Amino acid sequence: MAVVRIDGDALCVELAGAEKVAACHGDVRVPLRAVRTVEVVDNPLQAVHGLRAPGTGLPGVLAVGTWRAPGVALFAVVRRGERAVRVMLAGGPFTELLIGCADPERVADAIRTALASA
Repeated sequence: MAVVRIDGDALCVELAGAEKVAACHGDVRVPLRAVRTVEVVDNPLQAVHGLRAPGTGLPGVLAVGTWRAPGVALFAVVRRGERAVRVMLAGGPFTELLIGCADPERVADAIRTALASA
């Protein structure tokens, strides 16, 4: 399961080895100043939109990698039955992160606290 953490002035999404392979991507690191909003999503698989490029997707089961649509670059690591944190971004290679986690409220609060301190 991906781990979301704050490292200084950056938001880091650390992927497990299998997630890196499935996503065709390494860990993701974005500056905190790029974060616009943070929210918890109860059914993140329904929030994945666009064309997978690159990554791995099984409809209704998992979405790991990048999904693109006009003006959108979504990086997702979500599985069936889990909730997620959604981070909307400005600038950089991604416009949105959608990361499944065991306690998305705690992760969202940690990001908000880091934003308030920055």
